[in-house]
Formats: sequence, C-alpha cells, structure tokens
Amino acid sequence: MSKKIAIIGSGFSGLSAAAYAAKEGYEVHVFEKHSQPGGRARQFTTTNGYTFDMGPSWYWMPDIIERFFNDFYYSTNDFYELVSLNPQFEMIFKEGSLTIPKNYSDLKLLFEELEPEAGEKLDAFMKAAKYKYQVGMQEFVNKPCHSWLEFASPKIALSALKLNLLSNFRTYVKKYFKHPKLQALMEFPVIFLGASPNKIPALYSLMNYGGYALGTWYPMGGFYQIILAMQKVAEKQGVIFHFNQNVQKIITKNNKAVALETNNETFAFDSIIASADYHHVESLLEAENRNYSEKYWENKTFAPSCLIYYLGFNCEIKNLKHHTLFFENDLNKHINSIYKDKNWPNEPLFYACCPSKTDSSVAPKGHENVFLLMPLATGLKDDEPTREHYFKEMITRLEKHTGTQNLLSNIDYKQSYCVSNFIADYNAYKGNAYGLANTLNQTAVLKPSIQNKHIKNLFYTGQLTVPGPGVPPSIISGKIVALEAIKQFKKQSNLKIVK
Repeated sequence: MSKKIAIIGSGFSGLSAAAYAAKEGYEVHVFEKHSQPGGRARQFTTTNGYTFDMGPSWYWMPDIIERFFNDFYYSTNDFYELVSLNPQFEMIFKEGSLTIPKNYSDLKLLFEELEPEAGEKLDAFMKAAKYKYQVGMQEFVNKPCHSWLEFASPKIALSALKLNLLSNFRTYVKKYFKHPKLQALMEFPVIFLGASPNKIPALYSLMNYGGYALGTWYPMGGFYQIILAMQKVAEKQGVIFHFNQNVQKIITKNNKAVALETNNETFAFDSIIASADYHHVESLLEAENRNYSEKYWENKTFAPSCLIYYLGFNCEIKNLKHHTLFFENDLNKHINSIYKDKNWPNEPLFYACCPSKTDSSVAPKGHENVFLLMPLATGLKDDEPTREHYFKEMITRLEKHTGTQNLLSNIDYKQSYCVSNFIADYNAYKGNAYGLANTLNQTAVLKPSIQNKHIKNLFYTGQLTVPGPGVPPSIISGKIVALEAIKQFKKQSNLKIVK
C-alpha cells in the first residue's frame, strides 16, 4: 500500500510538490480553500466579458518554468502558447520614458543613447549576470538548506567572488551605470524580491539576465494557463484535488502529523506538505510543535503587500503598453514608506498591466483590460476611502501618460484588492503579497526551515521558505520539498528492512 501525502494549498509550490511526489508513486491529495487551484495566481471572469489574472503577470525565467514540464516529458507548448513581448515594457519618468526592446542589440543602443560606453558596460554586467544565473539557478536554488555544508561544493567555492554575495545590489549597479534612468531600470527587477536594492545581495543581478536577456513573455489566455497546465500534469501523475476544503487543524500524535481536519472532516496521511502561508500553517499546530514564535515573525522583513485594481474600460487606451512602470516619483521615498515608515506612500510608484494589448480573449472587442498595482507596507489599514484616493491618483497619471481623457467615465468593471483581502483569502501574514524578502540575512539557511523541527513528517514550501519569492522559485521550492519528503520515506523504509 503506497504512502499518502497531503498538500495544503494549490499555488505554484503546492502544484509542483504534488506532481513530483506523485511521480514517485505516492498517493497525493491536494486540499485547497478556494473553488479553483492557483492561490495568489487565481483568475476570475466577469459577466460583461473580462478575464482577470489576480496575481503574477511577469513571465520571466522561461527556462525554469519549461524545466518543470520537461521533468514530466511535456513542454509548455503542449498546454499554452507563449508570446515574446516587444517591447518588453515601458518605464515612465518625470522627464521622458524608456521603452525596453525585445532584442538585446537594441537594448545596447538604448543604453548608449543615455550614457557613453554604457552599451559595453551592459555587456560586462550581463556577462556576470549570466554566470550568476547559471550557477545560482542550478546550484544555489536547489538546496534544501538544512545546513551551510550543502554549499561547500568546489564549484560554489570557486564561484564565491564572482557571485558577489556580500555586496549590495544598489552599489553594484552604480559601478556600471551613472545615469539615473539606467540605474532605475537595472534596479527594478529586484523589487520582485521584496526589499530595497541596498538590502539585496548583488547576486540577484541574475534577475536582470533572467528578464532582459531571456525576455519578457506572455501566455495567451492569461497567466492562469500555467496553473491549469500544472494541475493537468499533477492529475496525469494521479494527484487528487479537493476544492472548497479549508484546513482547520493538523492533527499530531507521538511527534508525527497523522491527519488533517478540514471542514470538520478528518483525513489520515503519512506525510504533510504545507504550501499555504507558513505563519498560518504553524497556527494549525499546538504551540509546542511550532518552529517559530510570534516574535520571530515580527522581526522578519516581509516583501510588500499591494493595492490592486482590476479594471475594464469600454474604450481603447492608446499609447499604453502591455507592461508599464510609473516611476515619476522617487523610488527611495516609496521604498522607505514600505520598510521604514510603514505608512501609505505620499508620492507612490505603481505598475499597469494591459494584457488586452496582446490577448484579445481577455476583454470584449474595443475594450481594455487593465490591472493597476501599487506596492505597500504590510499590516496597513486599507479602508475604501484610502483605496479610492490612490485609485484616483493612478488614473490621473494613466490619463496623462496615454493622452486619454475621462477614463473614469469609461470604466465598466472595477474591483479593488488590498491588504485585508490577502489576509482573508490567503491567511497571508500581515497581508503580505510576495512572501519573505530575499535580504542577505534572510537567504538560504537563514530562511524558515522547510521541515518542522518537532513533527518530522511535516514540511513547508512556498515563498516564505527556500529559495524565495517569485513564480520560478516557488516551482523549485515544491520540487525541493517533495524530494525531501520522499527521501524521508525511503530512509524509514531502509531502517525497517535493516531491523
């Protein structure tokens, strides 16, 4: 009789863990609070013809996502069509804008226009970033991080200086580029990692390679196509999904997790992998069986929450790209509002995604589908008047940039989402949107452990543990944890044979 594994949550890490565990012959059951898979990457449709991705919208590091499907003898092409965006995105500044082209040779020319010899410096930057990407995404991110000894390989030791582990990203970028627009462009990708560029290790210049060099992509039908594809892969391995099942308690006995209590039903299992919010999962255990105290979580640096608006417009919006970053205000002031002051920003930056520029299926003909996102500190009060204040500011700046007037009167769908929604829907600690920030003192072994220290058959995966926030890292996280759970089963089996 095969061992039974429960997965709590069906986000990217949960789907990944489920597929890898089932591939090895284990009976895997996924318990999801909502009526559909995806977690933060869910999708919804409206009665008047719009389709909105609720979370991730940047398709970077396509090779990492492709690798997941290859592990099951599939390709992304078997499930969805990927389109390479050109331009990749646009950045709006107080004085002018930068449109980031698809081709690297054109990107070099753009750099040269802004700063003499910046094209050659970009080559040097990207050469170093490519090396970090190859070592980081093959060696670093696949470690379970139980001990620093896991990193004591000859390749990592020889690479230590080239990886720039101890220098911060902002200082590193300034060594290459002096123009403020180029600095902002190169710093932008690490915002996904959830901290100020001066707190992020320069190792993460690998993000620039994973984005600008490998390109920005879009899966036709929306980002949710990745979730649906991963679900199909998992089901092909025999995974069983249980939707509308809210896990209320992890039942333990003799220092082992033996069952889940969901909607007042009890299901017995031999091992449990939690893909839900780490802090929340700990609350499902008795206090003495938790890895970390409340004080531990209070002292951690979390990636931001955000204010999101899902908008449908009954008109076309000219001069708006698929991805647009509104950086007219000071980046440092906005970052300080998130991590230092922990207040709503006075002069915010925000991001606009308009997938209807690429995909006609996400909005009625002649209409636009727009997603506005403004990063925020976690734990803020987000009442409706406050949300509306920032909504009007974002719309005003959108009108100014596009030259489209009276956008408010052309809205035929509007829905906001903010801190309290992240808490209600995902039990997200203080409403965080992206997990734990990848700061130097929250990297690798210094992240929350993937295994419970008291309940040895309870594991954790996702953006609050290794390797970190983001879609590709979450997919990798699921694989790491599934293999660790399987390793434990095999070890126990060998011990029984010896006896």
